[in-house]
Amino acid sequence: MSIKNSELILNSDGSIYHLHLKPSDIADTIIFVGDQERVAEVTKHFDSIDFETQSREFKTQTGIYKGKRLSVISTGIGPDNIDIVINELDALVNIDFETREIKAKKSRLSIIRIGTSGALQPDIDVDSFVISNYAMDINGMLQSYKIDAIKHADIEAAFVNHTQWSPQKPYPVIIQNSKLLEAKLKSEQTINGLTATCGGFYGPQGRVLRLELQDESLNHKMDSFEYNGLRVTNFEMETSAIYGLSKLLGHEACSMNAILANRALGTFSKDPQATIEKLIIYTLSKLIS
Repeated sequence: MSIKNSELILNSDGSIYHLHLKPSDIADTIIFVGDQERVAEVTKHFDSIDFETQSREFKTQTGIYKGKRLSVISTGIGPDNIDIVINELDALVNIDFETREIKAKKSRLSIIRIGTSGALQPDIDVDSFVISNYAMDINGMLQSYKIDAIKHADIEAAFVNHTQWSPQKPYPVIIQNSKLLEAKLKSEQTINGLTATCGGFYGPQGRVLRLELQDESLNHKMDSFEYNGLRVTNFEMETSAIYGLSKLLGHEACSMNAILANRALGTFSKDPQATIEKLIIYTLSKLIS
């Protein structure tokens, strides 16, 4: 059965609606960055760039790095943008745009996020790298999909009980990363952890400017949570959406986090750009090793 025009929206040139990409424009290994300016910070290390385009905040460059074809895409901020990017990337490789039908043979993408984050634990140093072994969706985006088969209900229940999670908030959903990509990316330079993905930067991450929080002690409840050695290590705004949608669609995903702030200590990196650059170089080298 063909997919309706209102569901799979194509532009006049045949490209997918938001990303403005055609199937040949992307590699099967894709690096996600949030900031569109950071795309060039990654691709400046490439040997060549054979394609680039931009639509809204979604900037894409595809090229060759040490013999491997890679794409770099800026997603913008938040799980709502990830919903757009991953669904459209999957459509590019797994839906025939001519017939508008799902392909019988599915393709699998490898998706690696290179992003910034704030640590919740005092022993995680600013300027360190965290690999998200698990991601916790506390923003509600994944609740729109059938997720029972991919979530970890035991960890979720323990977290809800420990934090006395408000029933008025979206129920936490915990998703594991791609062990295949984790094995490729981890080293003695990385820290493993559980990353909490929030729907905002201020209140959802416990920051106070002029607005009161629903639960002013939530950050402490989160950083004191422990389940079989698993701790909530850091906050950011995309990883759970990347993990959840990738699992559902059959893709591999892993998130690399440059720790720029330590929320427990109130500290911030003295040279955040240098830390991000180090994580970019580290990740690229691991992808081709």
